Amino acid sequence: QVQLVESGGGLVQAGGSLRLSCAASGIIFRLTDMAWYRQAPGKQRELVALITRGGSTTYVDSVKGRFTISRDNAKNTVYLQMNSLKDEDTAIYYCYADLYGKWGQGTQVTVAS
Repeated sequence: QVQLVESGGGLVQAGGSLRLSCAASGIIFRLTDMAWYRQAPGKQRELVALITRGGSTTYVDSVKGRFTISRDNAKNTVYLQMNSLKDEDTAIYYCYADLYGKWGQGTQVTVAS
C-alpha cells in the first residue's frame, strides 16, 4: 500500500522558516521523481518544486531562492526547506510521487504578517 505522509507544517511569522517532510512507504522511492504542490484557498493546486530521481530540481518562480527541495533515498523521504516565508505562501502543501501518481494528505502552512 502506497503511503505518503507529510509533516512539518504550522504557523510561522512572515520572514520565518519551516521544513516540510514527506515520508514514503510502499514504493520504490529511488525510482520516482518527487514533487511538492500547494493549494491556497480559492486557488488551483500549483507545483512548487520537483526533484527528479537523479537529483535535478525545478521551482516555481515565486519560490526560487527561498525554497529548497531535497531527498534522502535511504530514508524514503523528500523535504522542502522554506525560508523567508511570505503571506502568499499560506496554503496546504502536498507531496506527490510522480511514478505512482500518489498524493499525500497535505500539511497546512500558515504565514502570519
